[in-house]
Amino acid sequence: MNTALSWIKAYVPDLNIGDQEYTDAMTLTGTKVETYERMDKNLEKIYIGQIEAIEKHPDADKLIVCQLNLGFSKLQIVTGANNVKVGDKVPVVIDGGKVAGGHDGTKPENGIVIKNGKLRGIESFGMLCSIDELGCEKAMFPDAPENGIYILPQDATIGDDAVEYLGLKDTVFEYEVTSNRVDCYSVIGIAREAAATFQTPFLKPVVQVKETEQKIEDFLTVEVLDTDLCPRYCARVCTNIKIGPSPSWMQKRLRASGIRPINNLVDITNYVMEEYGQPMHAFDYETVSDKKIIVKRAVDGEEFETLDGVTRKLDSEILMICDGQKYIGIAGIMGGENSKITEDVKTVVFESATFIGANIRKSAKRIGVRTDASGKFEKGLDPRNAEEAINRACQLIEELGCGEVVSGMIDITVPLKELVKIPFSADRINQILGTQIEKETMISIFERLELCYINDEEVIEIPSFRQDLEGIADLAEEVARFYGYDKIPTTLPSGEATTGKLPFHLRVEEKAKDVAEFCGFSQGMCYSFESPKVFDKLLIPMDSELRKTVTISNPLGEDFSIMRTISLNGMLTSLATNYNRRNKDVRLYEFGNVYLPKEVPLKQLPDERMQFTLGMYGEGDFFTMKGVIEEFFETIGMFEKITYNPNAGKPFLHPGRQAEISYKDTVVGYLGEVHPQVLKNYDLGTKSYVAVLDMPSILPFASFERKFVGIAKYPAVLRDISMVVPKEILVGQIEEVIQQRGGKYLEHYELFDLYEGSQIKEGFKSVAYSISFRGKDKTLEEGDITQAMKKILNGLEALNIELRQ
Repeated sequence: MNTALSWIKAYVPDLNIGDQEYTDAMTLTGTKVETYERMDKNLEKIYIGQIEAIEKHPDADKLIVCQLNLGFSKLQIVTGANNVKVGDKVPVVIDGGKVAGGHDGTKPENGIVIKNGKLRGIESFGMLCSIDELGCEKAMFPDAPENGIYILPQDATIGDDAVEYLGLKDTVFEYEVTSNRVDCYSVIGIAREAAATFQTPFLKPVVQVKETEQKIEDFLTVEVLDTDLCPRYCARVCTNIKIGPSPSWMQKRLRASGIRPINNLVDITNYVMEEYGQPMHAFDYETVSDKKIIVKRAVDGEEFETLDGVTRKLDSEILMICDGQKYIGIAGIMGGENSKITEDVKTVVFESATFIGANIRKSAKRIGVRTDASGKFEKGLDPRNAEEAINRACQLIEELGCGEVVSGMIDITVPLKELVKIPFSADRINQILGTQIEKETMISIFERLELCYINDEEVIEIPSFRQDLEGIADLAEEVARFYGYDKIPTTLPSGEATTGKLPFHLRVEEKAKDVAEFCGFSQGMCYSFESPKVFDKLLIPMDSELRKTVTISNPLGEDFSIMRTISLNGMLTSLATNYNRRNKDVRLYEFGNVYLPKEVPLKQLPDERMQFTLGMYGEGDFFTMKGVIEEFFETIGMFEKITYNPNAGKPFLHPGRQAEISYKDTVVGYLGEVHPQVLKNYDLGTKSYVAVLDMPSILPFASFERKFVGIAKYPAVLRDISMVVPKEILVGQIEEVIQQRGGKYLEHYELFDLYEGSQIKEGFKSVAYSISFRGKDKTLEEGDITQAMKKILNGLEALNIELRQ
């Protein structure tokens, strides 16, 4: 957003301040000034002169000698320009003066100094200026010649400062406006901020439209078929249009904003767009068939020629402005070639509407054109601004003698939202800011911003143009930026929470990372987007729930077209990459989400579950991975018995070397050796092991509370048992018997031997445990131990386990 300081001062007349001071103050109050530039940079000693006589140079065919009257002196200047004549008023730079550029359009950093001199023997005491030499672009001055001196209007006063006359004694400020401050995409919005910043009156334009006795109903009807895309559409009609140049003050303001003046009618619509931030469009009334305007969606596949002469292909999501027979404009983007304003126009229809910003942005992208109007519409405009802007345009039509305004306005609108009211509490705002600002000071700040304080209700009523204000924190921000951030003292945060402490789930994840890295694992990161082919590589059945995925609507390609429902693909791909680069021993872990849709097709957000995935090959085996998992569980306070079910049913794991991990009857993950076929699918030529833990299932059992247990006062009693066990009996089943039947004195048990061989009968294995008993309040007697061991042995016999003699 660019504005000239002179235009801001039109609404804030008491603003007497330097450019840098303005920049600093506006930036501190939240309207950030990116940069500013003086329009009269490198323009010095340039005056308005009138040519009184012209003679040919005696020694040069392409040069002429001009005699000029500057009011305060008369000069002779030699020039090669061929577009001047006696009586013309022109900009003249005198000896010691500066121009901003050369006639070829170049602009040296420090300008060009002009000195008296001789041209082919004839003295010349200055220079006549072209528009390029004044540092301006020809495109911004429609009356400037392509090559030659810029001829000033005859109302220019001889001897006056030509730079000031052309409106170049001004500063253009460039602002960085955030997308939530739609009101600041207008000169009025910036001026309101400036008035609040410098605590000076803000004088908004007073809009009063003089109308004729003719009624708009006799000229036009409007119908909005798609109110979901156009919540408000205002239309007015102006007759007896007289096309001509707009006044110089309007041209100066438009040029400063980077808009080329064209004629009074077009300039008025552009002027109001910049002034109010509300794009407008004008149609030639004679081109509107059936004297009717219809706002509706386009038809798929149809085409429309826009004002720039390009034919655009339409679809059913693009909103169109139509008359009774045809399209005449693309809503919010560009008008049509078939309804453009020409020099012969007599009656115009003004359009000022509110279109849904998201639709305008998408439509502009699809048809491949973005305009100043679409850039404003896509921010989401205030519907109440449409009426004020169209009335302002009609006021200017009448005041500038451009035409007459027909009585009445057609206004098609859905019910406007009520103004937002935010409960006001000075104490709460002070608590948020850490300040002690008086309530009256806050209210005065709100009043400067046109936020209305309603005393009876203790609320602040928010004007419709401030769509960014929604709660008490927003009000606190308004107070802070105009009270002065530099005045707010440094305070410590208040509250019961410990400052800087990680949330519980992140602390658990940090412990998992510590354990993994202590055990030699390195962290990796894998894509959440995957290919549907992953399921075939992992041997997952066609009817598996894992194949029900969230599909990406605009994927980079098939390999990134779905959200993953299992975390193993990325891990196995990383292991395979390392293996094929001849890394011998690799251990990797990853924290990442899987995305499990609740139903397909997707109607609600999927269940995002954090997975702790480990993978390894090389040194280590199934039991190494199992030890890492148990180390993690112990670190986060899960001290109770972990059970492993070998019938995990994971098709991507080896059938006899996999296990489902449970804690307190809740499945929390799985581990195992990767299936040989899966290894082949991933080009992984060695045994590999993986484990996956579902963190949401683990978190309810995790705890960092620890209770002190004193050193034992009484000695432990050890018993070793060696058993012949059927091969189908799992060690976990034996430990479950020991745990359940060991009694209150059972302290610890540990597997210390496992043997299968010729010395053990076929179908059996030898298993040996060391069992420790200890009393907390006494030294155990033999009877205490014998009774506990008897119960354990009876339980083992029930499993067809024999005690080795």
